[in-house]
Amino acid sequence: MNLHEIVDNLISDTVQTSLPRFGPELALCVTIVVLLLTRVLPLLDRIPPVVIAFIGSLAAFVAAIPPDGLGTFHAIEREELFTGLLVYDGMTAYFRLFLMAFAVLFVVLSQLTGIADREDGQDYFSLVFGATIGMCIMVSSNHLLTMFLGVEMASVPSYVLAGIVKGRRRSSEAALKYAVYGAGAAGVMLYGTSLVAGLLGSAHFPTLTQRLIEFDLPTRMADRELTVMVLALAGLMVGVGLAFKLSAVPFHFWCPDVFEGASAEVGAFLSVASKAAALALLVRVAVGFSYESPTAAKPGEPSPHVAASEQEHAAAPIRLVAQHSTANQPGTSAADAETPLGPVRSFLITLIGVVSIVTCTFGNLAAYGQRNIKRMLAYSTIAHAGFMMMPVAAAVALLGEGRTAAASEAISALMLYAAIYLFMNLGAFSIIAFLRNSMQSEEIKDYAGLINRSPVIAVAFTLILFSLVGLPPLAGFWPKLRVLQALFESHSTLLTFVMVVAAANTALSLVYYLRVAKTMCIDGEPDSTRPVSLGFLQSAFVLAMTLPVVIYGVLPNSVAAWAQSAASGLFH
Repeated sequence: MNLHEIVDNLISDTVQTSLPRFGPELALCVTIVVLLLTRVLPLLDRIPPVVIAFIGSLAAFVAAIPPDGLGTFHAIEREELFTGLLVYDGMTAYFRLFLMAFAVLFVVLSQLTGIADREDGQDYFSLVFGATIGMCIMVSSNHLLTMFLGVEMASVPSYVLAGIVKGRRRSSEAALKYAVYGAGAAGVMLYGTSLVAGLLGSAHFPTLTQRLIEFDLPTRMADRELTVMVLALAGLMVGVGLAFKLSAVPFHFWCPDVFEGASAEVGAFLSVASKAAALALLVRVAVGFSYESPTAAKPGEPSPHVAASEQEHAAAPIRLVAQHSTANQPGTSAADAETPLGPVRSFLITLIGVVSIVTCTFGNLAAYGQRNIKRMLAYSTIAHAGFMMMPVAAAVALLGEGRTAAASEAISALMLYAAIYLFMNLGAFSIIAFLRNSMQSEEIKDYAGLINRSPVIAVAFTLILFSLVGLPPLAGFWPKLRVLQALFESHSTLLTFVMVVAAANTALSLVYYLRVAKTMCIDGEPDSTRPVSLGFLQSAFVLAMTLPVVIYGVLPNSVAAWAQSAASGLFH
């Protein structure tokens, strides 16, 4: 293939395949350009930034809807975009729709709280949309470079957003801590990706899976080769970057300080959108390194989706992981350990399983003594991140048994969790933001007697808190039940222990959530209490976030069906 043919294929792939699937991101890019042009064009300066941001986010949301409707995620065929750098499938479509829906709601919240004023609204929304584009790249990553690029594109604007409140020392401190910790995590992650690419000779996820099979880990481990240790170290380094974005222990230390110092609106952005994108990327990495798709391009065959430089290195025929698995062996069995990808699955199950239970337990225990509501929700976010990591470990274990349908169910539990979590956490942080504007306080003790001053907000906040616990019949119950079911189905000793710890943590979390509800609904009003006055639009927004928490608790089938549909195509 000569240079002219390579360029023609590249242009054809970009124009005909990639750009049409990149519509939501392009809509946000155009919105950012228009927002920045308002600084220099007098005509555009007359339009409020929130109007431009709302129209742009709404256009991106419409572009993210699958052509055949929300119930057709399973019908989306896997396509690699931009010569294999990104992938478009049901999971990409689901999480991208999730992020665009959140962007629309976030623009509305920012306008209602007044954080995005006419003077700084252009900068604020440009940063939000820039980070959202990075998160979209994270959820569709199919290459080590785009994985790192997505993480950094999502992180750098977030550092600025954490310090967006002017003249507030704690906000500036939060931004500085976030940036310093993020830079360190990024450096470690980049070094890990370079080690993986150097050892395996590729950065393309499906090709990396094939190279791991050719690497023959069981034999190398039996021979005690040092390259195995280097590969494990590289995997841990990549995990550092993912753990930082997930605020997983021991890389959680930035989260409480940043959430307390940043505005409640930015806390909602980091706890919902950033966590969802990081979890989707964790699925990409864990599944990508433990399962080989039958639809992946065979090494040595021409493919428009794999860079030509990577095709030259591949020679061995594809061997499906399921062919090496024993369906009736539990979890990380001895039979699975002898398969080419068995050690990789064992490593991922152990790493993700242990980190998830430590993260979940630490987050719940640390939340007990918090007096600031944002700091308490920061530790709550850490605990939920640990809970949402658990089905990923279960999915990897189920793939080791060749049970792809059950693995899809485990990933769908994570997707359902993310969708319900959007309403719960966005609702909680929106209430905190509205009360901050009205009461000038974010201390839990100042919420005492809120039921008397604003009964609608107190009841809505109580329902959201109980849903975060996972109490029926609220929506938070179903994703936690699905996660526990996935862990039980894995038949792994470690993951059975993870299931027990997860159930215990659900009971533990009730204490600090119940403390806030008790303060609002039972404790008497202090003498220094301030009146609470929320407008009609603010109350309507809170109700709009609370109603899905109640409705999906009673009728969860629609969201659960979308999640199952999106996850069903991962292992085809």
